[in-house]
Amino acid sequence: MTVGDRSAEVHVPPGYDPKKPAPLVIMLHGYSVNGFIEELYLDLTRFSDQYGFLYVFPDGTVDSSGKPFWNATDGCCNEYGSTVDDSTYLSSLITAIEARYSVDPKRVYLIGHSNGGFMSYRMACDHADQVAAIVSLAGAMWNDPNQCKPSGPVSVLQTHGVDDVEVIYGGFAGTTQPPAAPYPSAVTTVKDWAVLDGCSPTPDDSAPPVDYLPTVPGDETHIERYAQGCLGGSTAELWSMSGAGHIPGIDDRWRNAIIQFLLAHPKP
Repeated sequence: MTVGDRSAEVHVPPGYDPKKPAPLVIMLHGYSVNGFIEELYLDLTRFSDQYGFLYVFPDGTVDSSGKPFWNATDGCCNEYGSTVDDSTYLSSLITAIEARYSVDPKRVYLIGHSNGGFMSYRMACDHADQVAAIVSLAGAMWNDPNQCKPSGPVSVLQTHGVDDVEVIYGGFAGTTQPPAAPYPSAVTTVKDWAVLDGCSPTPDDSAPPVDYLPTVPGDETHIERYAQGCLGGSTAELWSMSGAGHIPGIDDRWRNAIIQFLLAHPKP
């Protein structure tokens, strides 16, 4: 489908019934790739068919170096001063999809990788009225959490390789030569959202580690969860993947888990 001067790929699952509102999942690609290439890695179309959600993967615009990107936060990834308003574009895309298909407005979700993860947080900040939950793989929040003023709670899941050297798990302080903006750590990103969602400030880390990555021996994923006292049944979670980098070797265990997280967190 086309919104403005941009097109987005829409996958309609075979069990879609226009009389029954379906969940909507929008996937946002990383810097320098497009939605098609990102989908080759994430491979979530099969899960759209399995779980019955509408699945959309749009493209960002192309920057001055010829690479697709999202104008997300100061930390990533508007390297050339573009004035494109991707927040408004993606909000309009959600509205356009809702006009064409039967969408459950309480079950609109975003999944983003890297630059797309930053953009997912931007959407949760700007359009909490439209977005129920997000999954960010190797993204981060605004460095200054005061830049984020959501109108209501949004559930967030940050899943991040501890050994990531592209979007650093421990955050980035920024540099002046060459200019590079700071962004918060994965831990701080989730803690900031726990505050925004009104959660108790102490995370629950009692869950046993999980094996989501076939490329890393053992149970490599450690889970911290803010769920007590959160507004509207929301939650903020961090899945720290030891031994994993910027593009973890995910398999269907991880894919199932992130989809189940989203579908378990509709708006109240």
